[in-house]
Amino acid sequence: MTSPPPSGPGRPGSQTALRRRNRQTVVHALLANGPATQAELARQTGLSNATVSNIVKELAQEGLAVTEPTTSSGRRALSVRLQGTRAVAAGFDVGRRHLRVVLATVGYEVLAEDAIALPIGHSAEDGLDAAAAMLDKLVDKAGIERRAVIGAGVGLPGPIERERGTVLDGAILPAWIGTNVPKAFGERLGLEVLVDNDANLGAMAEIAWGERQDATELIFVKVGTGIGAGLVIGGKLHYGALGTAGEIGHTTVDPQGPFCRCGNRGCLETLASTSTMIESLAPSTTGPVSTADIVRRGLEGDSATLRVIDDAGFVLGRVMASLANFVNPQVIVVGGPLAALGDAFLDPIRRGLVRHAVPVVGETTQIVVSSLGDRAEALGAASLVLQHAGLNSSLRSLLDDKAVDGLTARHV
Repeated sequence: MTSPPPSGPGRPGSQTALRRRNRQTVVHALLANGPATQAELARQTGLSNATVSNIVKELAQEGLAVTEPTTSSGRRALSVRLQGTRAVAAGFDVGRRHLRVVLATVGYEVLAEDAIALPIGHSAEDGLDAAAAMLDKLVDKAGIERRAVIGAGVGLPGPIERERGTVLDGAILPAWIGTNVPKAFGERLGLEVLVDNDANLGAMAEIAWGERQDATELIFVKVGTGIGAGLVIGGKLHYGALGTAGEIGHTTVDPQGPFCRCGNRGCLETLASTSTMIESLAPSTTGPVSTADIVRRGLEGDSATLRVIDDAGFVLGRVMASLANFVNPQVIVVGGPLAALGDAFLDPIRRGLVRHAVPVVGETTQIVVSSLGDRAEALGAASLVLQHAGLNSSLRSLLDDKAVDGLTARHV
């Protein structure tokens, strides 16, 4: 019988190598999913509770992680998060009228954030200039070195060709169509750049930053100038063949309805977007109407505004019903600026869902507003960087070789 080869410290089968792999697995989970209890880490990694507990103790002793008392399922538990500001992710949310940027640590703590208005129809060059200026401003505000930024995530409204990161036809930003975002942003910022649709990033943020960390079947619906959905199925984002899954804004609701920018008639966006709501309210007002005005007047109980909100919400619920019938989600999270309306917006959405969904789906699907407000997409963009942290070799020197050496890309 042949004797097994010796298991020295550097050999794959040694106990040292096994402990190292287990440690890397735990760090991976914390980078990918954000703070978690030790029990959640055990479920995420497949390691035993005892193994996770020992690794967490080591990370805490070395100053790489922090534990805090919390409750989980009504029981006392320890929440674990990575710490340190030597490795920071930048998240950019570029909209039709705005730019929001956040800087977040590997422990999913926001160091700095800001938002500015952008002109409607802005070019990719204008957006890049604004993004670069805001990044420099926030780095100074956070008191960190520029080299601490390990990468940037960028969220854009509309379909993104996932393989190359190119903005496709149908985007809310027509001047950006054809732009290779990773290349353009990468050259301008001097960083590795990842890009995704803003609704996908909203869904990612709800799981990594929000109150839905346990959800494995979730739909995030972003309602703004455009309408899109991010789909979490089996605990992972679902992209489809090209990366355009969730473009519900161009679902035909009324075949004889208004012309849509996509070339069809009666798409959801022509009936329920913020732009359509603004147009509907224009005849009843004496001045220009903004999305903020819709929220304010809706909360004040203005009858005309509430009617427009009700009509839009019911149509949204009807389309969500079809999506829910296919996906059967645990929860649908409504994001975007109208989420601030709360039940004034959710109630008609619920009615539309219950009216048009399979009864058991309509009765069991929870509909809530995002707990992250208008920060969701930028936070999701930052977490996109953290989840792919192994792609950036500089993370090893900025965090700690012992914690992250050997990390490889982890795609969601």
